[in-house]
Amino acid sequence: MIDEIKSLVEQYVLWLKEKTTLKQVGANWVQITTPYLDRHNDCLQIYTKKQNGGYIITDDGYIIDDLLNSGCKLDSLKRQELLKMTLAGFGVGKKDNALEIYATRENFAFKKHNLLQAMLAVNDLFFLASPMVASLFYEDVVAWLDLVDIRYTPKVKFTGKSGYDHMFDFVIPKSKAKPERILQTINRPNRDTAEALAFKWVDTREVRPPESKVYAILNDQSHPVPQGVIDALKNYDTSPVLWSVRGEVREELAA
Repeated sequence: MIDEIKSLVEQYVLWLKEKTTLKQVGANWVQITTPYLDRHNDCLQIYTKKQNGGYIITDDGYIIDDLLNSGCKLDSLKRQELLKMTLAGFGVGKKDNALEIYATRENFAFKKHNLLQAMLAVNDLFFLASPMVASLFYEDVVAWLDLVDIRYTPKVKFTGKSGYDHMFDFVIPKSKAKPERILQTINRPNRDTAEALAFKWVDTREVRPPESKVYAILNDQSHPVPQGVIDALKNYDTSPVLWSVRGEVREELAA
C-alpha cells in the first residue's frame, strides 16, 4: 500500500511540473501559470520578482477582485475575520486586494505552494456568497456542528511528509469511543477540489495517528455531487458526506 501511494504522489509531482509554465512580464516580473483551476476553469496564474534578497510572489489581486466583481461582498466583520484566519493559516498576507507572500531561494517552492493553496481556499470559501446567498457554506457547517454539539477545533494546519503545510477546516479530537476526525468542507465538489483534498490527506496521513479519519463535507445544496467525485474521495480513503444527509454522520462525529 505504501509503494502504491508513493507512486501516486510521484505522479502528482510530475504532473504539476509538466503543467507549470513561465513567461517574462515586463523587466522584473515572471508569470507562473499553474495547472490549478479557478471557478471559471481557468488556470491560476501568479507573479514573482526579486525583492530584498528574496522573492515576492503575488496573485496581483486576481482572486479577491474576481469575487468582488461577481457580487461577493467581503466587507462584513465575520467575512473579514474568516478571510484573515484563512490567509494566516498559509502565512499569506494581503496588500490592498492582492494576496502575496515573501520567499527565499531555499523555501520558494514551499511558499509558492502556500500562496496557491490560499488562493484556492479563499476562492472556494466565498464564491457562492453573492447578494442572493444568505451565508457561506463554511458558516453553515459551523452552525450545524454547534447546533448538534459536536466539539471541534477550526482551521488546523498540519505539516505533511513532503514538508508542505496543509490546512483543514476542522479537527475533532480523539475520544474514548472514536479516533481523531478531520473535516474539510468542499463548496465546489468537482475533480479538482477532490484531488486537492486527496493530496492533502495522502501527504498528511503518515504524520497523524494511524486510526485518524478524514471526512469531506460536500455542498449539494445547489447542484448534485458527481458520482466520480464521491468515488475519487473513497479511493483515497476519504469519507464523503453529502450536506443533504449530514445527519447520518452526526453520532459518528459527536462520539
